[in-house]
Amino acid sequence: MVSSAASKMWTAAVDLFVSSSSSSTTTTFYTSAMAASLTPRRRLTCSASNVAPRLVPYPPDLIGWVRREGGFVHRAIKVRDDVTHGLGLVASEGIPTGSELIALPDRLPLRWSPQDLDAGDGPGSVLANLARQIPDLPRFNLQTAKSKENCRINNFYLNTILYPARLNFKQGVNYTCGEHVAEELWGMRLGLKLLQERARAGSFWWPYISNLPETFSVPIFFSGEDIKNLQYAPIVHQVNKRCRFLLDFEREIENMLTDVALEDHPFGGQEITASSLGWAMSAVSSRAFRLHGNVLPDGSQADIPMMLPLIDMCNHSFHPNARIVQEQDAGNSMMLVVAETQIEQDTPILLNYGSLNNDLFLLDYGFVVPSNPHDFIELKYDGALLDAASMAAGVSSPNFSSPAQWQLQILSRLNLHGTGALPKAFVNSGVLAPVRVTLGGQNLIDGRLLAALRVLLSNDVDGVQKHNLNTLMSLSSEAPLGVATEVTAFRTMIALCVIALEQFPSKTMEDESLLKEDISSSAKLAIQFRMQKKLMIIDAMKEITKRIKELSKEKAASQG
Repeated sequence: MVSSAASKMWTAAVDLFVSSSSSSTTTTFYTSAMAASLTPRRRLTCSASNVAPRLVPYPPDLIGWVRREGGFVHRAIKVRDDVTHGLGLVASEGIPTGSELIALPDRLPLRWSPQDLDAGDGPGSVLANLARQIPDLPRFNLQTAKSKENCRINNFYLNTILYPARLNFKQGVNYTCGEHVAEELWGMRLGLKLLQERARAGSFWWPYISNLPETFSVPIFFSGEDIKNLQYAPIVHQVNKRCRFLLDFEREIENMLTDVALEDHPFGGQEITASSLGWAMSAVSSRAFRLHGNVLPDGSQADIPMMLPLIDMCNHSFHPNARIVQEQDAGNSMMLVVAETQIEQDTPILLNYGSLNNDLFLLDYGFVVPSNPHDFIELKYDGALLDAASMAAGVSSPNFSSPAQWQLQILSRLNLHGTGALPKAFVNSGVLAPVRVTLGGQNLIDGRLLAALRVLLSNDVDGVQKHNLNTLMSLSSEAPLGVATEVTAFRTMIALCVIALEQFPSKTMEDESLLKEDISSSAKLAIQFRMQKKLMIIDAMKEITKRIKELSKEKAASQG
């Protein structure tokens, strides 16, 4: 076991996680949400709550509305209000595999498409102008984008670092960031459309909108103390960034709508606050799907966010019993939910929301998945941190802070050094972002970090250069640089895990005790989130230790 002195040295040596932003922005947004004024009209506000009633006490029958508007709902599908999971769909009788559960004609989804930016005069034009204020991501230069061996690196960065929510990028495809709305804001344009329909008297979508939750359990509505209790800087940074955007966008909307005539007002003259914007963004992030839009002139199809009435009541599982199918025939488009397995009576209808980590589940959906196989932590790639970890692992001459020139060349190809380091090419508000790597998830160790450890712990230039990046980055590769180097790399990873655990002020046993107390739902979510992070790190340490033992046995067998 490591000594407390070594632990203190690690903590002093580096800041493991990216420092969290000031909590003042979050507190300001929380106060704004809680103090939002109430009006006799359909109030466009939201705040955190232990329960999530629907927008109106007795909303219209959603299943009946879907059927009246030309949709199909299987006779066994019912809406159930579950104490733990909220509103969801269940089967009132057994349903065979392959059965069609729900079918929505093209007119029922609520969507925002690029064509909406070309709206004509009146409220549509004003709404389009507001949507144009939602920022796009700045462009960055992928200097190695065309290199096949870097496809994994680029897609990792696009999927897990630059875009902190699902976009479902295709493997091997490189994207220009300026072509996409910042991912945490991708739903805000659809959110504006949702707010417009919520405020509009006689809206076609009112039977659907009135069934939406009045509140959401996402962290932008947490108290400042509960935000702090997440104890994980990357998610605190994301919450602060979203709150800051909502507060800024509130002021932008207020300025743009000051002189707009009532007949042209996209929200019927109602005040739009950061609270109402937060409700709309949360409704979209937790319920919308990115699906194919209309066919473009070049024959391609752009993915656009859509809210799918009734379908979005299906809850999440990594082992779903249903899936969404998008049928697009000439002049006819349908959104279907089809049973993937035999669904027994009283079983909920479950979809897979995606291979997301708990950061995204909490930020976008307001829940945490226990033992999430896709969860990971972000680490700052830092030579001083790796030096401290390697010394604790028993490496006599660590050189992470001062690599040889040939090692620097490989680090550059891994985008961990120099101008080719992807995060350093991404400028956020004029500040260069640090290089980040991950620990956990399906790959256990970020391939770039694993390759860096292997290379920096080896003095065999020729041996290293015999392997391509994919081999060096692969955990399945059997000790490409030798068992001794592999064991040392794994021991260094365990030391990194210990350092990561030390960054959490609370211990897992303390978290378990707190969860037994009478605390708010947001406090409970914060504790569950940080506890799952720590358990994930411990599981990673166990798996790495197992690999070390296997390597040691192989070495002993070969020498025997």
